[in-house]
Amino acid sequence: MNGADAQSPVIVVGAGLAGLTCALDLVRAGLPVRVLEAADEVGGRVRTDRRDGFLLDRGFQVFNTSYPQVKRRIELPRLRLRPFTPGVLIHTAEGGRIRFTDPTRRPSDALALLTGKQDGKPGTGPGPLALAALGPLCALDLLAPPRLLKRLPELTTREELARWRVPDRVVDGFLRPFLAGVFLEDDLDTSSRMFHLTWRSMLRGTLTLPADGMGAVPRQLAEGLPPGCVERASPVAALSAAGVTFADGSAADARAVVVATDAAAARSLVPGLPAVATRTVTTYHHAATRSPLREPTLLLDARRRILNTCVLTEVAPTYSADGRALISTSVLGTDAPGREAALREVLAELYATGTRDWERVGTTTVAGALPAMVPPWPLSRTGRTASGVYVCGDHRATGSVQGAMASGTRTARELLADLRRP
Repeated sequence: MNGADAQSPVIVVGAGLAGLTCALDLVRAGLPVRVLEAADEVGGRVRTDRRDGFLLDRGFQVFNTSYPQVKRRIELPRLRLRPFTPGVLIHTAEGGRIRFTDPTRRPSDALALLTGKQDGKPGTGPGPLALAALGPLCALDLLAPPRLLKRLPELTTREELARWRVPDRVVDGFLRPFLAGVFLEDDLDTSSRMFHLTWRSMLRGTLTLPADGMGAVPRQLAEGLPPGCVERASPVAALSAAGVTFADGSAADARAVVVATDAAAARSLVPGLPAVATRTVTTYHHAATRSPLREPTLLLDARRRILNTCVLTEVAPTYSADGRALISTSVLGTDAPGREAALREVLAELYATGTRDWERVGTTTVAGALPAMVPPWPLSRTGRTASGVYVCGDHRATGSVQGAMASGTRTARELLADLRRP
């Protein structure tokens, strides 16, 4: 705590999911709060831009309805959620397609899953024995309470799958390309505890997109705060003994400060905060006059040339204002000269159609899109720091909507407890 009086507000630096969640709990506890956001809109990395009549999320994102924080805080009907199919299509190394589907939700696809046939054509399915190896693992993650999953021995995801004797054919043909888009790494180095919790959320929830883009989620949270609480275009340059200093040199007093930015920005504001390795992703958005895949399904590449690609307008037609198809494709790392041209060739193969006439609508690189959650990775960290300020964000928990909001919740709880302490 700093030396400001009890009438000074708590300042939350950053209006992403963590900062907004923290601010909501502080306001509900009766504290005056100022949320200072450097950008012109709330959301942080969970934003949606409007360009040429299209909704462009910052990086490929999905909204999972099973997260506890989502169930607690979000009015789902207001988002007008549009579901993906409960499965994915994988372009195999041999050039065919395999459909991996949850047979409990799409029983009609179970035969295709076992045989590998897609649209009546022969494929290279993993076979029933290979798939059966996933059964015990899925049963554990589906039925066990999260507290048990959090206490499992921590390995890499790759080591954990080997421990469960999941065949290489299933790992390399399905799990590796799928999880690459979830964790933004394709070596399965992510903590096995994070894998189990993520797999549980996939099995129990539905992957969707809000009709107005992922940015609708933080906007709904912000609407729950008092008018004027969120101050946009208010970049904070430094923290001071009394509060914060803005980029223009002005200052504001605070009873306490919560830094709710990404990992790099938090470390620049809070001396001594440990560095957190992160993953970077680039997403290319293309428009086409006709949809290259007439279903709301993720398309993956077993050769790992991309993370994933999807015709977003098949999921949510509202992502396009004029009826054209919007195709979103994500790759690891940053954009570079010639990368988009090479990507078009890959997409032409994956979608089995020409891509030369596709219009490039936008390209977004998100540096630090997710923390690199390699073992040992604490699933939850305190918001308190040695310097007396508080820090929250997915880099203090897990790289997900749930992790960001849970970190904001924990930090608000700790701050309130400290304020009440004699």
